Amino acid sequence: MRLVMNEPVEEMEGPYRRRWWALLVLCLSLLIIVMANTALTVAAPAMTEDLGLSSADLQWVIDGYTVPYAALMLLLGAIGDKYSRRGALVLGLVVFAGGAVSGYLADSSTAVIAARAVMGVGAALIMPATLSLLAATFPRAERAKAITLWTATAGLAIAAGPLVAGALLENHGWSLTFLINVPVAVVAIVGALVLVPPSKAGHHDRIDYVGGLLSVVWIGALVYMIIEGPHFGWGPKAIGAAVVAAAALLAFVLWELRHPRPVLDVRRFTDRRFAGSNLAVALFFLAVFGAFYYLTQHLQFVLGYDALDTGLRMLPLAGAVFVGSALTAYLTPRVGMKWTVTAGMVGGTAALALLTQVDAASSYGDFVAPLVVLGVAIGLALSPCTDAIMGAFPESELGVGGAVNDTSLELGGSLGIAILGSLLGTSYSDHLRDAASGSGLPAGTLATAQDSVGAGYAVAQGVADKARRLGEQATGSTDPGQAAQLKEQAARLAENARHMADSVSSSFADAVAHTSLVGAVVLGVGTVLVAVLLPGRGKPASAEAEDAEKDTAGERGLSGVR
Repeated sequence: MRLVMNEPVEEMEGPYRRRWWALLVLCLSLLIIVMANTALTVAAPAMTEDLGLSSADLQWVIDGYTVPYAALMLLLGAIGDKYSRRGALVLGLVVFAGGAVSGYLADSSTAVIAARAVMGVGAALIMPATLSLLAATFPRAERAKAITLWTATAGLAIAAGPLVAGALLENHGWSLTFLINVPVAVVAIVGALVLVPPSKAGHHDRIDYVGGLLSVVWIGALVYMIIEGPHFGWGPKAIGAAVVAAAALLAFVLWELRHPRPVLDVRRFTDRRFAGSNLAVALFFLAVFGAFYYLTQHLQFVLGYDALDTGLRMLPLAGAVFVGSALTAYLTPRVGMKWTVTAGMVGGTAALALLTQVDAASSYGDFVAPLVVLGVAIGLALSPCTDAIMGAFPESELGVGGAVNDTSLELGGSLGIAILGSLLGTSYSDHLRDAASGSGLPAGTLATAQDSVGAGYAVAQGVADKARRLGEQATGSTDPGQAAQLKEQAARLAENARHMADSVSSSFADAVAHTSLVGAVVLGVGTVLVAVLLPGRGKPASAEAEDAEKDTAGERGLSGVR
């Protein structure tokens, strides 16, 4: 048996014997690119302290990964379809590992942002390749089960990222959270070459590069606008990005409607199953990524858990994803995709509704139920939607299908962090202004505390440190009058520090509750829209894909191209 698997999956007479081992490699590849984002949520404080990052720097360290990741997936998915899906996966892992090494060596905010952008390019190659190779390798009868495991891996990665980063930060610096990706990527590369059969589209049409480049422009500009506007204000940059995104999207749609072989046939969005599935993925991850963004902050700053403890306390989410995925495999064949997805979205809405009860007295136990419900909801909703999206594409366009699914996911996640994150910041600032009115802080210091929950606690700690120093001076003073005066000042400052810390805790808890309410309303309205869009039980996605493949093959039959 050859060490490298060279027989194309399209030429095999029957199902590939080692397809479940191949799925393990694909899931491992998916795991590291999702963890690269979620791990940063707990590594960010150490990175901020070490590199002296401003809030803008930190935002772009996070989102420098997201912009190229979201913008390039559609074009790179089409290129992988034409030339080699496995080649796209391996190249993506190499680029991703190279970016991780650069991040490990980085010693400035610019270098870290650049490294994250390189990793984003690698992820844009990897993500659609994992889904297209999965769909190409598994027979239709097993594809839904394989996608369920793929989805469960994504849910596991959301919770595992903080856990792995937290374990590393116990004894190492933040840079190791970059380097840990390298050995995993190497294992995935070897596994891809040995276990994953090569695959590509069975035709040789020219790629619609104009449409592909227009997709890069409009998605990239849209994601940039989503990041820039809510976080940094609707100035010329954000407005300019919005104009570019709108113009490029219009040009993209018009071009794709007229092109004989578009990179993405936009007419697919007139299909209720396809449109509803994409809407469900986007809305669901808007809620999930937004909630994850503020829950990790609450666990770290308000409840005082360190990075490792925070990761451990997110594990109920990961376990619940597997439960939800198992339920999906049971429910979908019996009640249909529409009701399974709707149930998942109702569960997500309920999880956010539970978080509206958070207050300053809430303990970790109050977060367990929302985490479990949210995890089950992810498992229920995501697998059927991904299966439906992939099922809408013929075998020749599986890379594009994976890119569409993943772009919906990334756009939803970016919107969640931007919109709910911005709302969280505004709500926290407003609550703190009212709660800290009696703290005696200067206006400038209070404004600093309003910037973020971390800044608020830093201000409180600064006041406490000043009180401690005055107390030490009072103890060492030989003048009784001066000592009494210093003790009085120290006591007053210590009280102000306690009041400030309590104000920060209550303000952030109130902001979490308020933001969760808005998120629950958004996801609730989205649930109704998705329920209306998705058709009832009918022809399964796999059968629709088979029909689409026959139509495509028939169109190409005249030219003699398989």
